[in-house]
Amino acid sequence: MSTEQPADPATTELPAEAQKSPRRAMCAAILSLEAIMLGLSSAVMISLADVAPAVALSIGLGLCVLCFLVAGMLRAEWAYWAGTAIQVAAVALGFVVPIMFFLGGLFALLWGSAYYLGRKIERERGAAWAEWAAEQ
Repeated sequence: MSTEQPADPATTELPAEAQKSPRRAMCAAILSLEAIMLGLSSAVMISLADVAPAVALSIGLGLCVLCFLVAGMLRAEWAYWAGTAIQVAAVALGFVVPIMFFLGGLFALLWGSAYYLGRKIERERGAAWAEWAAEQ
């Protein structure tokens, strides 16, 4: 007969794997890819839409840098709202360069999918890790 007491699930330390956020990883990947697209949109705004180079570079590279900054800050919940605002800005660039309606919409769809699927995975993984901790 074992004298070992079962561990309290609240005090059982979960492995580092259990603390990783799939939502954060997926959303950061989308923002990183979108940053490249937004950075390249500067050249398109200059050549096709005849936007002044200073304005086009400010908008395109500004959104590019903002994507990378927000991707790094996704540990905070407010950063997901900032990421959503970036999606709105990317779609709004369509008023300057019409193809951005499509590209911005595509990245907004990817962002929404990454966010909601990431939350679903987090919930399911949380339940599985809680069950694992209860067994320990």
